[in-house]
Amino acid sequence: MRLWSGTWFVGSVLLSIALSSNPAPAQQPAADADRATTYCDFADGNQLTVQYSRAASRDGDLRDGRIWQPAGAPMILYVQTPLTFGDSQVPVGAFSLYVLPGRKQWTLIVNKNVSPGSKYDQKDDVARGPMEVGEVGDPVKPAQVSFAHTSPKGCSLQIYYGKVGAFGSEFKEP
Repeated sequence: MRLWSGTWFVGSVLLSIALSSNPAPAQQPAADADRATTYCDFADGNQLTVQYSRAASRDGDLRDGRIWQPAGAPMILYVQTPLTFGDSQVPVGAFSLYVLPGRKQWTLIVNKNVSPGSKYDQKDDVARGPMEVGEVGDPVKPAQVSFAHTSPKGCSLQIYYGKVGAFGSEFKEP
């Protein structure tokens, strides 16, 4: 009985040392807890990614013709392959996404300025595309962003917030 107790004690000490010598995984800052990511995988393995904030929006009415961004921060678009968006070309890289709400249609804006804390500037726009707008049954808060496949080489961005759903901006591989 004594041997077992001593073995258990030594094992417990070694386990305690092992656990205390390995640092715990880093905790994500609280701000990251509200970040969400959505993906679109193309048939050839390339990917389109959008990161956005799911925190409560501070921007008020979506249909007033002013730039809207979830929780006051632009969505970030990561492009792994050159794409077409409307009549424009979007190269490989990272871009800010902004939304310009309208009563019957929204405009999705791809902007090259990804500097944290910077304000929207139209001169940095790379592409713009229309989004159809509809009303959803139950209010959606916080914002939800997703992709829908339109073809093996195309994805449409969808945004839901409040009682509004917007869709139709299509990113395509050439």
